[in-house]
Amino acid sequence: MLRTRLLFGLLPLLLVMVGIGAYAIHVCHELAGPLERELVAANKEALGLSDMRSAATLMSNALAFAGAPDPIGARRLLDERRAAFTKELMSQSASSAGGPRARLVEALDTAFQDFSARCDRMLAAGGAASMDDFRSNQDALYRVFEILDRMTEHDYAAAKETQARAEHLASTAVGVLSATIGAGVALAVVLAWMLAASLLKPIKALTASATALGEGNLDTEVPEFSRDELGSLARSFNTMAGKLRAYREATLAKVMRTQRTMEATLTSAPDPLFLVSQEGVVEVRNPPAEELSGLREFSGGFPPEIAEPLARVLATEEHYVPQDYGLAVTFHVGREDRHYLPRILAIGDKLTEFKGAAIILQDVTKFRLLDDVKTNLVGTVSHELKTPLTSLRMAVYLLLEKTMGPLSPQQREMLESARDDADRLLRILDSLLDLTRLEAGASELDRSPVEVSALLTPIAGEARAFITAAGQELVVRADPALLPVSADANRLRHVFINLLSNASKYSPASSAITLSAEAGPSGFVRFTVRDHGEGVPAEAMPHLFDRFYRVPGQSKPGAGIGLAIAREIVVAHGGSIACQAPPDGGAEFHFLVPTA
Repeated sequence: MLRTRLLFGLLPLLLVMVGIGAYAIHVCHELAGPLERELVAANKEALGLSDMRSAATLMSNALAFAGAPDPIGARRLLDERRAAFTKELMSQSASSAGGPRARLVEALDTAFQDFSARCDRMLAAGGAASMDDFRSNQDALYRVFEILDRMTEHDYAAAKETQARAEHLASTAVGVLSATIGAGVALAVVLAWMLAASLLKPIKALTASATALGEGNLDTEVPEFSRDELGSLARSFNTMAGKLRAYREATLAKVMRTQRTMEATLTSAPDPLFLVSQEGVVEVRNPPAEELSGLREFSGGFPPEIAEPLARVLATEEHYVPQDYGLAVTFHVGREDRHYLPRILAIGDKLTEFKGAAIILQDVTKFRLLDDVKTNLVGTVSHELKTPLTSLRMAVYLLLEKTMGPLSPQQREMLESARDDADRLLRILDSLLDLTRLEAGASELDRSPVEVSALLTPIAGEARAFITAAGQELVVRADPALLPVSADANRLRHVFINLLSNASKYSPASSAITLSAEAGPSGFVRFTVRDHGEGVPAEAMPHLFDRFYRVPGQSKPGAGIGLAIAREIVVAHGGSIACQAPPDGGAEFHFLVPTA
């Protein structure tokens, strides 16, 4: 394993370190063993020789007291110094036995015995000793000194030899240790390089394979250099790469199936479809879109009717799904005009980081033609019915004025009922005609700058009459700092009266109805009609402004075209209208009108 591999790799270095330590121990043992003992013995012998010289000198000095009044003291001094000399001589003889110094010790012993005997004779003679005796005694002492000097020289030479051996051993140890340390350093460098190479090679191969894997090249495998942990890591990496290759192949097959499915779906879609990136570049389009792209309107990109909402969708990431056929765009395709209702969906994918929009041009040609036919039919029928209805209404009014004679109470009641029905039908026909003209664009607005207070004051006065009659209260709130609006006051009156009458119709008695005006988005004024009635169901909210729509289960009378007319008027002014349900109940209708 890797641990064993590292241990065997460092074993030679460990052996070198053990050898260096063993040799250092040997050198220290040599220095602290025989050499130390030789030096100590030489020093001890040198001190002994010095003591023997002193003892011999004192023995010679003791002879000076031979004729003195104290011969006993002289004898005691001579015996003491002789004993000291003899003791040291025996120590020197023991330490020098079997060596080259033994002959000198023997010569010293012989010379000392002669000197000691002469000293005894002179001490026994007392003051009778002759000058020849003193002279021969001094000669014997000098022979002892001579032998001591020779021994000192011999010890000095031995000490020098021991010193030379110690210096040679130290220099040899320094050389051996230096060479061994140098070899150890070189061996350490070689071992480090070999171990680094053996470890870094698989690591570099693994790093290169990981880099290639990160770049998407899953076919790279790591060579297995060994069966240790690095080899196990290489095998694990190769297993992972194999699984990633299998996953890539499965994912690629799935992506290919998905792509073919998407292409088949796009190809079979009858409506033109464009897939646009965040930068507005067309990425994908189906065959109908290819055909449409060849038109003159698409030569410089998308037409303004599509380009403007597309820019908003790309900026806000909110869908653009119009329902009004009036927002349809018309292109001359082949030999006929085709009407398309653009629907732009914001799309985004976190995995591919793609952001953009899908443009679906729904072909509403048939629906547009049907809508035009319906609108024309309603307008024609309303116009044709209005003339006879006006005549019938006039006849009823003439009968009620008793121009044809008196009426019985039953007759008058029936005529009044007929009159009310005729008036209601006439109002419905007028509303249908107005709606038809507004949708066809035949009814032009007489727009002019109007102060908000001047717009709301007469409307509030007119509405307060039927609101008060219903037992309700009208509250008017308007910000005095509002800018004037660019509006057709008569047309907007229809919007306000419709919303206020609906609020009164669906609100209980003693409740408050609020008419307010406040600053809206930049360049618009927001008008709001708020009631506290039963409210509007959530499922009915998207259809409130459709023609002839009535909330299911509604018992109040109505034709369902008032809100449709209000929407057309507001849209003709360049604004928008909507309804929402406040948290505390009731309904809130609000619409925007541009400022002057």
